[in-house]
Amino acid sequence: MSGRKSTQATVRICGASSLSKTSWVCAFAVPGDNKATAHKIKARDVDRLISILNSSKTKAEHQLSRPLRIVLCYEVGYDGFWLARLLMARGIRTVVFDPASFLMPRRGRRAKTDRLDAEGMTRTLRTWLSGDREVARDVLIPSVEQEDAKRIERERKYLVEERTSIVGRIKGLLALHGIWLNGKRIGKRLLERLDIMKTGDGRPLAPFLRRDIERMLRHYDFVSQQIEEVIAERKAALVDGLGRFPHAEKVQRLATLGAVGETTATVLVAEVYHRSFETRRHVASFVGLAPSPYNSGDTGRDRGIHKAGTKLARQTLVELAWFWLRYQPNSKLSLWWHERFGGMGMRGRKVGIVALARKLAIALWRFVEQGVVPEGATLKV
Repeated sequence: MSGRKSTQATVRICGASSLSKTSWVCAFAVPGDNKATAHKIKARDVDRLISILNSSKTKAEHQLSRPLRIVLCYEVGYDGFWLARLLMARGIRTVVFDPASFLMPRRGRRAKTDRLDAEGMTRTLRTWLSGDREVARDVLIPSVEQEDAKRIERERKYLVEERTSIVGRIKGLLALHGIWLNGKRIGKRLLERLDIMKTGDGRPLAPFLRRDIERMLRHYDFVSQQIEEVIAERKAALVDGLGRFPHAEKVQRLATLGAVGETTATVLVAEVYHRSFETRRHVASFVGLAPSPYNSGDTGRDRGIHKAGTKLARQTLVELAWFWLRYQPNSKLSLWWHERFGGMGMRGRKVGIVALARKLAIALWRFVEQGVVPEGATLKV
């Protein structure tokens, strides 16, 4: 009990910031005062923010005649984590909350202003610091290296999607004129074939249509080159020994499993397995593959996965589940899936593949952290 009182004696000034692109609204609540004092400053004016924090602290310490400590919180969003790192480097404890985790009243329409949001967050922070962690969930602030490591595969995914969009647009334009291209890629000789292409009614390509396609083909080549550069940069980062990619050894270990390629391993380590998890349930919950239970009265059922966490990791695990069935057919997980869902229709098989992805997330976590090979799985030679 005495330890709790001591903690509250030093952690008392609760501050919260509502951040937008043009302005920040900061509210501060001192001990014994239920009303928060709000200040509006220019966005990204950190010096002004710290000045207000220090003046609020000095004033409160003078009134209460005891040392106090400032705790500031804000919602993770457009500004990311740079502000939290900067404030912590200045000695200010900073808590970053998940905006989707706040408990909100359900009666009537709730007023919404930056000032009300900031004042409400100060009350939430007070409750959170007192030990009630259900009012909001804090977000783990990653290191610069951990956050930057996610860029490799996120950029590659964005570029691949952009290339796919270019292919779809070219095929769509040609299809409008009765010309059909097969395959998911655009052949290297398509530019040369534009001279001899004939529309469905026997005409050569119209001049504006042709120049449009030529520009898109140049864009296609440029994006393809960027994808190759990103892949080369990833390979170099995993072996350079400079620590540019944290936990590169986990990527190399994970890639030794059959069905797991270097791209998949990089995504999973950068998005998930760089963190520490206490139990398997925490792993499944973090990637959004845990079921959402519904129990009320005599009714009890699961409402499907809650889809929290990183979408890229969840998509990667589902894709990996299909590859696992193909390249690890004798593993216990594959046999379980065939026995449970193999005889169902397409809908049942898709539900089963999500369940397999959840089990894979846990099995791969154990393999990365403890070296436990999934039962029946094979390693690459």
